[in-house]
Amino acid sequence: MPRKGSVILKEWKGFRKGVDLGGWFSQCDHTEKRYQNFIRKDDFAVIRSWGADHVRIPVDYDLLEDEQGRPCASGFAHLARALGYAKENSLNAVIDLHKTAGFSFDPGEQESGFFESEKYQERFCRLWEEIAKRFGDDPEHVAFELLNEVTEESFMPAWNRIARECIRRIRAFAPETPVLVGGFWHNSALSVKAIDIPDDEHLVYNFHCYEPLIFTHQGAYWMPSMDRGFRIPVTAGFGEMEEASCRMLGPHSSGLAQYPAETHLSADYFIAFFEEAVKAAEKRGVPLYCGEYGVIDNASPEDTLAWYRLIHQAFTHYGIGRAAWSYRQMDFGLADGRMDPVRPELIRYL
Repeated sequence: MPRKGSVILKEWKGFRKGVDLGGWFSQCDHTEKRYQNFIRKDDFAVIRSWGADHVRIPVDYDLLEDEQGRPCASGFAHLARALGYAKENSLNAVIDLHKTAGFSFDPGEQESGFFESEKYQERFCRLWEEIAKRFGDDPEHVAFELLNEVTEESFMPAWNRIARECIRRIRAFAPETPVLVGGFWHNSALSVKAIDIPDDEHLVYNFHCYEPLIFTHQGAYWMPSMDRGFRIPVTAGFGEMEEASCRMLGPHSSGLAQYPAETHLSADYFIAFFEEAVKAAEKRGVPLYCGEYGVIDNASPEDTLAWYRLIHQAFTHYGIGRAAWSYRQMDFGLADGRMDPVRPELIRYL
């Protein structure tokens, strides 16, 4: 429960502590070998043993559609198998559309035009109708996340319109299924207040948190301006983090300049960072959920544990459900061997 005197958010039961299954049906080579072997049935039992109550399953449209946008029976069978594994292990599930035709959070995917193209938007809605027809009859255990990480603020007016229409069409087949919607800047907590969806009893506001980015993405090879050899400890002062952020990520990228240079990362930092999102969710009477958070494997396991401990305090303070990125590999793997020394304690803070 939130601390005495804090905001009390609408509770989303069954989705308090989760783990992402990144790289299985998304951000992958989309081969049968990958679908069959990257995550297996036994992995769901492991996740359950960590005390999790749900998994988030990122899915690319490539799995579920052919090139013409027609449903792919084998892809839906793989997704149904994953949901079956979850159910067998008493885990709920979020189906996250991680990439749609015309848009991906990752520019390397070379998807574009979604927010301007009626054709792509119609295809998006049809795909969600198909998902709803197949998996919309179990609203206590399965939720739908419309789209992963809208990037630009300029997309937001179109995104609000598209999301409203898509939810309307989903409701014809899944009237009570929770539907997750996020904002811009890669689902930043600071953009939750920009979500403009008419009242829906089963709506959930979604954000992601990798703050401070210069720590959680230190040395990230996919960020063009990042020095791949750069390392910084979780105990670094905000002045040092801000200097490195400005140098490698651009000015105003961290938001740390508002703090004294000698400030260090704390639970209070995350509590303050989440405040706007919490207020928006409270005002509109919807649950708030963090669908991704984590630390790159360039950081030491001990620093990763320390970061998880701090952000966990903020989640607990507000009563925010969440899913940690990610179970295996994907540069953030919680199950990877390097995390063995700290995992018994770390899973307490998921």
